[in-house]
Amino acid sequence: MEYRRLGSTGMYVSELTYGNWITHGSQVEAEAATKCVRAALEYGITTLDTADVYAGTRAETVLGKALKGVRRQSYELFTKVYWPTGTGKNDRGLSRKHIMESCNASLKRLKTDYVDLYQAHRFDYETPLEETLGAFDDLIRSGKVLYIGFSEWNAEQIAAALKIQDQKGYYRYISSQPQYSMLWRVIESQVVPLSEKEGIGQIVWSPIAQGVLTGKYLPGKKAPAGSRATDKKGGANMISGFMKEPILEAVQKLVPIAAKVDLTLAQLAIAWVLQNPNVSSAIIGATKPAQIKENVKASGVKLDQSIMSEIDAALKDVITTDPAKTISPKPRA
Repeated sequence: MEYRRLGSTGMYVSELTYGNWITHGSQVEAEAATKCVRAALEYGITTLDTADVYAGTRAETVLGKALKGVRRQSYELFTKVYWPTGTGKNDRGLSRKHIMESCNASLKRLKTDYVDLYQAHRFDYETPLEETLGAFDDLIRSGKVLYIGFSEWNAEQIAAALKIQDQKGYYRYISSQPQYSMLWRVIESQVVPLSEKEGIGQIVWSPIAQGVLTGKYLPGKKAPAGSRATDKKGGANMISGFMKEPILEAVQKLVPIAAKVDLTLAQLAIAWVLQNPNVSSAIIGATKPAQIKENVKASGVKLDQSIMSEIDAALKDVITTDPAKTISPKPRA
C-alpha cells in the first residue's frame, strides 16, 4: 500500500480507502463486516469512510464496533452529514442544528472522540452557506473534527464556499468526494482544475462503477446471482445507470488491455483513477476479505500513456463527461 497527502494538508491517507456505503448494516452481517475492516487494516488501508445515513445509521455502528481495540491514531476515520437520518423536519440538511446533532450522534456510533474528516454529503440549497461553514468551523475548533470536506459539489459551489471561508477566517475545505471512474469523468473539466489550484484532494467513490468495471456483467446475459445488480436493498438501483448494453460491451474491450499489464479489470479500474494526481484516494467496498486482498494490488501501479490511450479508445462512446451531472437535491417545496 502506498500513501498520499490529502490535498495540501500534512495528513497522509492510504491510496485505497475502505468504504461501507451499501455493505455494513445492509448487505453483510456485522461479523463479516468486522473481518473486512480487519483485512483492510492488515493490507495497509488506514483510511475508512462512512456516513450517518448509510444503512439508516447502522453502518457507523458496525464500523465503530469493528474498530474496537484498534489504536485510534493508526487510522483516518471519515464520515458525512446531509441526508435524512430520521423523520423529523430538521433530521436532514446542513443547518447548524442538524450538523451539530448529527456529528455528536456519529461520534457515539463510531465510539470515538473525533473524526479525521467530516464531509457535507451534498450541497444544501435550503441553508445559507455561511451557516453551514460556521458550524463546520466550530466543530474543528471544538476538536470533534480535524478536517472538513464535501461530496458531489460542483465548481461554482466549491468556489463560493472557499470565498466565505477566506473572508471569515474559517478553516478551509480540503477534500472532495465525487463519483469518478473510467466511465464517469464529470469532475475532470471543472472540479479537478479548481481543486488543484485550491489544495483540495479527491477521495473518489465508485472507481469500478458499482462493479460494472469488474467485467462480471456480460452483455446479453443475466446478472450473476448474489451480485450488486440483483440486490433489492439498494444495490440494484444504484448500478442501474451502468447496466446498459453499449456500456457492458465496451467494458469487455478492456479485458485484453488489463491482461497486458497483468491486472484484473477491477484492479485496472482502480489503478486508472489513481493515475490522476489530484486523486488522494479511491474508495473500495467489500463483502469479503478476499476482495480487499485483490483490490489492494492496484496501489502503486503506474499505467503508461499507451495503456491510458487504449482505455480511452475502448470506452470513447460510453464515457460521461458533462460537469452538469454533479447534482444536489433541490429545496423542499
